[in-house]
Amino acid sequence: MSDYAWIGLGNMGGPMSANLVAAGHTVKGFDLNEQACEVAAQGGVQIVGSIADAMDSADAVFTMLPKGQHVRSVYEGESGIWAHATEQMLLIDSSTVDIETSRYIHEGSAQRGLNFVDAPVSGGISGAAAGTLTFMLGGEATLMERATGYITPMSGRTIVAGAASMGIAAKICNNMMLFIDLMASAEGSQLAEKLGLDPQVFWEIASVSSGRSWAQQTWYPVPDIIDTAAANNNFEATFRTDLARKDIGLALDAGESTGVRLPAATLAKDHFDELIGQGLGDRDCSLIVKNLLPDEKVRGWNPQQAG
Repeated sequence: MSDYAWIGLGNMGGPMSANLVAAGHTVKGFDLNEQACEVAAQGGVQIVGSIADAMDSADAVFTMLPKGQHVRSVYEGESGIWAHATEQMLLIDSSTVDIETSRYIHEGSAQRGLNFVDAPVSGGISGAAAGTLTFMLGGEATLMERATGYITPMSGRTIVAGAASMGIAAKICNNMMLFIDLMASAEGSQLAEKLGLDPQVFWEIASVSSGRSWAQQTWYPVPDIIDTAAANNNFEATFRTDLARKDIGLALDAGESTGVRLPAATLAKDHFDELIGQGLGDRDCSLIVKNLLPDEKVRGWNPQQAG
């Protein structure tokens, strides 16, 4: 059994760390959010008061944080990961960050003689809870087997994407495709309903036809069709709109830096910006369906109950 330090116990980090505990490992967790700590403690995570305390005797140090700036902040400084890491530890970041931040952590770790792997995930909150996430690994080839061992209790599949920052590069591209697919499910579902198709029947048709996608199977923005849809719960977030906007922005930044035009990704960004501009950044990203109808009256969405 291994000792883990876990920094970031939110919607993803909480259930991921709980799966490690369920597999018999010891996890010391740190988060600034007291509620997140309380939930993680219920899953068996030992809550500590600092990054240094979490890292005491750790074999692997995981970070799962919202943005690149948060990852940089927990690595830097006298109280950060770099200050307390040893060359025996494996440092693993599963956050979705910008390429520049990932490279910065890789380079800073190497300069200090430390081992670091970028290992973002796909599968969302449901995959985190079920232990079926897909991990995309980037880093030194000699570290991949070791990293996979630490990841296995949380994963359905682990794929080595390549050298340093290739894991996050894969994640950025994958999430961009997800949000473009989400636009297709939003538009298709609403047009089908306005044309008079039974929503359940149309979903079943798309499920065995070329309209099928992960977003259509998991985030379909119509209530009472699939259990995992936020539309069943007034679009309470399974993937927050502001975080979706962050991720699609990472793809657009990467497109600009590489000279690749991304018009569909730009449309997805515009959808998220519209919701954020209405104060709905904390709602599920599938609420973009609201943008499609002139009266914004979408089944499953009641703004009066969205306090």
